[in-house]
Amino acid sequence: MFEFLEGTVVDIAPTHIVLLVGGVGYLINTADPYRFNVDEKKVIRVYIYQSVSETAIVLFGFATIEDKQIFEKLISVSGIGPKSALAILAGNDRDGLIVAINNEDVNFLTKFPGVGKKTARQIILDMQGKLDDIATDGGLPAQTLGGAKKSSELTDALSALEALGYGTKQIAAIEPDLIKQTDLSTDEYLSLGLKLLMH
Repeated sequence: MFEFLEGTVVDIAPTHIVLLVGGVGYLINTADPYRFNVDEKKVIRVYIYQSVSETAIVLFGFATIEDKQIFEKLISVSGIGPKSALAILAGNDRDGLIVAINNEDVNFLTKFPGVGKKTARQIILDMQGKLDDIATDGGLPAQTLGGAKKSSELTDALSALEALGYGTKQIAAIEPDLIKQTDLSTDEYLSLGLKLLMH
């Protein structure tokens, strides 16, 4: 089982990054791939959760150990799979998530794709009071490595929202607000889009 991998990011897609480690490219699913930038000269650490099934071995990656810990607790909840857990973490609001769980805020949790009232209540039942040992910092740190912006930042951000499980109608509803913004990185568009979807 991997704890973390250290390497360079050589590719980014709406659902994953490819991390080059010792000549091997690892496809790593992440909540927000655009926190990372392609930079073959800078080595970064990505914390890893390895999922093994009869049909596949899948890697999930996180910028911090706290994100990994929350992910592991989320997927232990009945009704929450890795995709839903990533969508919850992509909200970039660790503090808000912990407060919502501890305060039994079902409405906050049901705003995430794939989370209905029953699943939200199960998250609260299983996780209430169990995240207090995870350090909070007012949001998840963005791990950016510098480098040139992509020419299709907004398009990439919309693709990432779709990959997280948000519906076409939901995305279309917030797209005009995103288009009004200029000179944002993909990560910034994605963060803004997630905030709009949560309100």
